Amino acid sequence: MNVLFVYSIFKLGRRGKMLHAFDLIQLGISYLSSYLIKNGHRTELVVLNRMTGKKNERLLSEAIRRFNPRVVAFTAVSTEYEFVCGMAAFIRKNFPEIFLIIGGAHVSLNPDGALGHFDALCIGEGEEPLLELIKQLEAGAEPSGIRNLWIRRGTEIEKNPTRPFRQNLDELAFPDRDMWQQWVGEYPVTRYSLLLGRGCPFECTYCSNHSLKRLATGTYTRHRSVDNIIEEISGMARRHPSLREFYLEVETIAVHMDWALELCQKLSDLNISLPHPLSYGTNIRITPAQDMAPLFRAFRQANFRFVNIGLESGSSRVRSGLLGRNYDNEDVIRTVALAREHGLKVAFFNLMGIPGETPEDFRQTVDLNRRCQPDWTWNSIFYPYPGTKLHALCLDKNLIRNDSTPDMERRISVLNLPGFPKDKIERGYVWFEYMVYKGHRPLHSLLAGALRKQLGMYVFAARSFLSRKYHCL
Repeated sequence: MNVLFVYSIFKLGRRGKMLHAFDLIQLGISYLSSYLIKNGHRTELVVLNRMTGKKNERLLSEAIRRFNPRVVAFTAVSTEYEFVCGMAAFIRKNFPEIFLIIGGAHVSLNPDGALGHFDALCIGEGEEPLLELIKQLEAGAEPSGIRNLWIRRGTEIEKNPTRPFRQNLDELAFPDRDMWQQWVGEYPVTRYSLLLGRGCPFECTYCSNHSLKRLATGTYTRHRSVDNIIEEISGMARRHPSLREFYLEVETIAVHMDWALELCQKLSDLNISLPHPLSYGTNIRITPAQDMAPLFRAFRQANFRFVNIGLESGSSRVRSGLLGRNYDNEDVIRTVALAREHGLKVAFFNLMGIPGETPEDFRQTVDLNRRCQPDWTWNSIFYPYPGTKLHALCLDKNLIRNDSTPDMERRISVLNLPGFPKDKIERGYVWFEYMVYKGHRPLHSLLAGALRKQLGMYVFAARSFLSRKYHCL
């Protein structure tokens, strides 16, 4: 059977392509595709972008007429959901024989009312449910009894229970990255992302993991075996001689220290066998009682180039009381210093406009960044994603503005914060790097960066306005 996957974004890449680089592809879709291919089915991908207006309908129509899919499978984060609904309505009107299914974190956590434009939705992991659905459709049966799926049948909805989380991730085929080739502007490929596992043991209030782990039974935080990971990396290195770096995606690599150290040793051994050694980056979480020195030594041996640290806020009050992240600023400073002793670059993720945050809390974030001088930062304005604890808090306290839009997710403030108004939050976002690096980096570069951010917000606002007519009503 032919299955067409649809992915949507709201940012254009280079050379007119939808995505800038291969480390930005959505690996969930890639795993679903490889799983179906392994079981004898054919897949293709369409990447859509609200910025391109009616072009999205043309892309869908051309792909459907050429590929003739029996199933079109969507995924959507909260901020893309309305647009995806509009695209599903377009297919329903023009190609009514196609079966439409949607999955992803948003509909998994907010399934009620989500079947208006779809025949089914998937709650949680989708490989086995999607394959089972296809088998039933191939047999000419009306889909029914498929765990993880809610299935629309006229005005009725069949709500099936979820199946346990898949425990052995090594059983999955490596993700299908070829399906993204025509949609990515990067050439030749120099950097890939690679999933080390699924799930997260922590319960940060701004993240959906605390809700996703309750969707099914079984262990939620799972890691692939080291040998399985090395097999994928070595295969991709042989296939792409231009490849130089992998970003190893995992919520925190230090949860299972023995596993992480074994991985580093085998990455080091692999580099010895390659004509050009690969470098790596990953994410770590600050943990007060954990000695990171052995891991950072292993990182250096394995040629890790950088680590990302989710600082989020420089205010201990905000981190522990609002975000569920319990460590103090000295823990952060000590970890950064240790990473640099072992030759690692350090990046911070910073979050601003958090419900309950004050200008003084934000100043502490700037101060801690100034003290640590991360090599680069990833900065976002808080967005209340449905299904998270902080989204529930925002609703309870009536903090979400009536005129808020998801179109500029994490670039504008959608909250009414007492004492920390929208204009101050957005000003902090624009001038953050200037405040952090002033006196440490060239002034003209910092001013240019602030100007690019400000202009980018204006451009996104204009494109957002023009794209809204394509949202479902």
